[in-house]
Amino acid sequence: MISLVIPSYNNLRHLKNAYNSVRKHYTDKVELVLIDDGSDDGTFEWLQSLDDPNSIIWREEKRIGHTILYDRGISKATNDIVGILHADMYIAPNYVENVLKHLEPGKVVCATRVEPPLHPEGKEKIVRNFGMDFDSLKMDDFYSFAEEEMVRMKDKTTKGMFAPWVIYKSDFEAIGGHDHGFAPFPYEDSDIFQRWILKGYELIQSRDALTYHLTCRGHRWTKEIGKNDNEYETFRSKARAHFLRKWGFWMRNDEWGYPIMSPVYNKTLILNNCNDELKEILEPWGNGGKDVIVEIDGNSFTQQDYQYLEQLPDVIKEQEEIGEFTLGNIKITINNLESHEKDLIIWKNTFTEQN
Repeated sequence: MISLVIPSYNNLRHLKNAYNSVRKHYTDKVELVLIDDGSDDGTFEWLQSLDDPNSIIWREEKRIGHTILYDRGISKATNDIVGILHADMYIAPNYVENVLKHLEPGKVVCATRVEPPLHPEGKEKIVRNFGMDFDSLKMDDFYSFAEEEMVRMKDKTTKGMFAPWVIYKSDFEAIGGHDHGFAPFPYEDSDIFQRWILKGYELIQSRDALTYHLTCRGHRWTKEIGKNDNEYETFRSKARAHFLRKWGFWMRNDEWGYPIMSPVYNKTLILNNCNDELKEILEPWGNGGKDVIVEIDGNSFTQQDYQYLEQLPDVIKEQEEIGEFTLGNIKITINNLESHEKDLIIWKNTFTEQN
């Protein structure tokens, strides 16, 4: 009926809970694709010990990250409908039914996260503390809360978008899956959400499909809750630069967590009198295109100018003719007002990789 992909890196304690939460409610309806991302905490040995004919299991020899493994897992799935779960997510009763009742071709449906108070609140999630870690979960309390919430929010949807989500496999493959330039992580999710929107898919959130999400375990908070490890900071910096080069703007979301899009222009940055630190900050904002030329002098560049740079795609969109103008201390030359965001919809992935 549906295949759910769960990659995991050194996250066995949470993965066991995630697996058990699915199998508590579903045995036949849900195929699980369980992937060990090169762990050394006994994950693969535990996966091998499972007596579960409705699971697909395999192991990567070394860590490659969930950006790629979501795609590989989906390529292995045997059902027409696929979805993902994080290894620190635990589903409530009727989860599958409450997402699938809204799913059609050309739609992506996400569930509603219930999270402990670790991140800022938002309309796209529910903040409730049912345990901060794998060994302090109050799952019976969560299930009781979920039963009440499902009655209160029966059949309701909003336009929020965040994992976990489900989609027709053919729709996922139609855009090439995730952009592996974000591997191992993060920001691959925001990228694919934006590409789904540009493709014309409808993104909706089911308010009565609930999952408890501990957040950030196994890829960001590996040793101490709330403290980023150095490896994550390195990966995040790389992924942020890739996102900026590709889109030319930083991700934004509305009050429901739904992506706010800006136009994409091919632009070149000319940097004068910039030290290495400033170059590292500014260079990702250009992609080498000639439609827009942005000239920056490091001697006069200010924090306000950086804010102008962040707003530049929307400023260009408002221009009605080509030519030169200044924005603060930045000189902008527009040679072509055509935007190129639709060129980014499809990422040239190969779903046969390691099949």
